[in-house]
Amino acid sequence: MTIAVIVTMGVSLSLLGAGLLTAMQVDLAKSSLYDKVEISVFLCTEKTQGGRCEPGKGTTDAQREQIQQTLEANPEVSEVVYESKEAAFEEFQRVFADSPVVNSRTAEDMQDSFAVSLVNPENYEGVVSEAKGLQGVQNVQDLHTVLDPMFKWLGAAQWATITMSALLLLAGALQIANTIRMAAFTRRREIGIMRLVGASNIYILLPFLLESLVAGLIGIVIASGALTAGYWFVVEQGARTSITALPWIGWEHLATAIVAIAAVGIALAVIPTLLATRKYLRI
Repeated sequence: MTIAVIVTMGVSLSLLGAGLLTAMQVDLAKSSLYDKVEISVFLCTEKTQGGRCEPGKGTTDAQREQIQQTLEANPEVSEVVYESKEAAFEEFQRVFADSPVVNSRTAEDMQDSFAVSLVNPENYEGVVSEAKGLQGVQNVQDLHTVLDPMFKWLGAAQWATITMSALLLLAGALQIANTIRMAAFTRRREIGIMRLVGASNIYILLPFLLESLVAGLIGIVIASGALTAGYWFVVEQGARTSITALPWIGWEHLATAIVAIAAVGIALAVIPTLLATRKYLRI
């Protein structure tokens, strides 16, 4: 039963640590990506359709000024930068320099636009809705339509991992309590004798507490080793070298997760032991 306790504690603490590291990675990536997200407000040309465009007409200077003033007046907007057709065409040529499509367009085919930076990138819906309603705006694009589903699924995976670890930790706590209860029951006569000769509760409890603590500490060591190995192979040797566009958790995050699972492991070793031996300490 002690071996079962150790294995259960090791697996459950490993899952808990993995869930914590996933949560840290999601928060780190979300902060980095959302800070770089801009809303692009594309204006009308004679060839564009849809949005708030008039057929065969481009955005007038008056409409362009009104759009910029409206965006700058929004309290959720931190900066508005205008990009002309010529600037858009230069960027198009740079991006598709090695592609045959580079000669398929001219500056007149491009759309001028506004790049809008937000105070809080997560509060983008109001700005997008307002921009879509302005006369002379053909389309509004933002990366949240791509990022939000991704972070939603990552968050779901994170909570699934933490939930599974919580269930396994509960199983580990019950196993520890049952193991200590059985040990105390088999030694109930010795405990009764110690109580009769005046032994303190701490003196009686200490062997059981040490037994559960040793099992818990071994489980913590197993979980810490598994987390360290997983971090080294998955993050350091894999993700960090292959996906350089994203920030990745570091050793300090791993240390935080290990400290957290150590605290949880010790609590799970001590609390069930105290609860399981209460009956026998009153003999």
